[in-house]
Amino acid sequence: MTSPWPWALDARTVNGLLAERARTTPTQPGLIDEGGTTLSWSELERAVDGAVGWLSAQGIEPGTRVAWQLPTRISTAVTMLALRRLGAVQAPIIHLYRDKEVTAALRTFVADVLLVPGLWNGFDYAEMAGGLDLAEAPRVIEVGHEIPAEAAGHDHREPSDADPDEVAWVYFTSGSSGAPKGARHTDTSLLTTGRAFGGQGRLGEKFGEVAAMGFPIAHVGGIEYLIAALAGGYPMLLLEAFVPDRAIKAFREYGVTTTGGAPPFYQALVAVARSMAPEPLLPTLRTLKGGGAPCSPELFAAVRETLGIPVAHDYGMTEVPMLGVADPRDPDEILAATDGRPVPGNEVRIMGPDGVPCPPMVPGEIQVSGAGVCRGYTDPEETTKAFTADGWFRTGDLGLLHPTGHIEVTGRLKELIIRKGENIAPLEIESALVTHPAIAEAAVVGLPDEDRGELVCAVVVSAPGTEPPTLDDLCDFLLDAGLMRQKLPERLEVVDELPRTGLAKVAKADLRRRYATPVSP
Repeated sequence: MTSPWPWALDARTVNGLLAERARTTPTQPGLIDEGGTTLSWSELERAVDGAVGWLSAQGIEPGTRVAWQLPTRISTAVTMLALRRLGAVQAPIIHLYRDKEVTAALRTFVADVLLVPGLWNGFDYAEMAGGLDLAEAPRVIEVGHEIPAEAAGHDHREPSDADPDEVAWVYFTSGSSGAPKGARHTDTSLLTTGRAFGGQGRLGEKFGEVAAMGFPIAHVGGIEYLIAALAGGYPMLLLEAFVPDRAIKAFREYGVTTTGGAPPFYQALVAVARSMAPEPLLPTLRTLKGGGAPCSPELFAAVRETLGIPVAHDYGMTEVPMLGVADPRDPDEILAATDGRPVPGNEVRIMGPDGVPCPPMVPGEIQVSGAGVCRGYTDPEETTKAFTADGWFRTGDLGLLHPTGHIEVTGRLKELIIRKGENIAPLEIESALVTHPAIAEAAVVGLPDEDRGELVCAVVVSAPGTEPPTLDDLCDFLLDAGLMRQKLPERLEVVDELPRTGLAKVAKADLRRRYATPVSP
């Protein structure tokens, strides 16, 4: 069958994709860091071979369960590829997590070995790892900035004959409520979605593509970005941390054409662009891509206005890394309102509360099946709850399908506010709130209420240099924006920042707990 993305390589395994890329464009740049280190694709493969030898010398072998908590840098990318080539089972943990989150992850995935960076950014990861409250503590090994390599004299290692359908990757859900769940992935599930991210997103199609990853490589988006770069053959700049001024300097230096993350990442670029106007912020940038949380039409318009480029915002989650991928060639009105099309290999349906699939433009729960879906969770009970009897994964998201095939995410089932028997979607209110000139960010949650069942609470971050609006001002603004009176907030809280979990999702469970106690009128 002819590939829909003829410029991109295809392979059945991650090992095979790396080997094929190194053979196809051996001298082309592959991975770059802020310090100027660059590995060509053939150098990357040799580095992975060296790291396989080093990991083997540490006692890691096929089947060893390895958790790792490492920052976004070249040595981490090499380590994750080497673990796969070696045949270990790996479970990445976001490097921003601390004792509580790491302990919960390691109780979910019982690791034989934990790889940490030692002292990084002023924090001692090895010390934290030694003090975790675990019944079975893993052996802790440090991986530094330098690429780990085997001692001289070891034989060159060819790629292992990996089974593309064996569970070799475990990624943790963000754990916004309760303990995180471990989503079990295979090369097939990650390649199906990662290659579609690059191909359907047109990455590598045009000459001169340079990508940048400024989010934690331990997030499932990390392997997806890496797979897309391997398939498309374009270089990728890795940033250990996203600090706007420093990142923008690096983006300019290396001529970055595509980057992304979650909406707060877009918002940070917009803020810097406005402060620098009329000077263009990033002249080489062609598109922003990302996911992690919904991107409002208002934020799309702000990016278009300040950066002069589209946001081709995608839709995915830990369990299905790329459920919808946006094509940057689509018209702005499509890109602003939707979250991409389903990727080849997956099917999407919108299921109504009556258990019957919804027709186009009728909202319901988004469900997905196919090669790009995780193979359940580490906890079989969670797997049973998450999949329908006929094998479809329940995303828990509300959305609809357009006649064009595009997906539009409208909210979360569990976040629906039921006020006096009426369902209220927080996303609709949030999208209107962020257009207020005095509001930088907004989250809407339902709080218990004796009379109404739930009341609507708006939690906002003020825009710099502005006075926060009063609740009455806010309600007047929302009425002028066309919202029904029944959807207006009854409570307003102003905070310095919104709590977040995972890549950049607002931790709404934290907000509900924080404001659950009624306030006096």
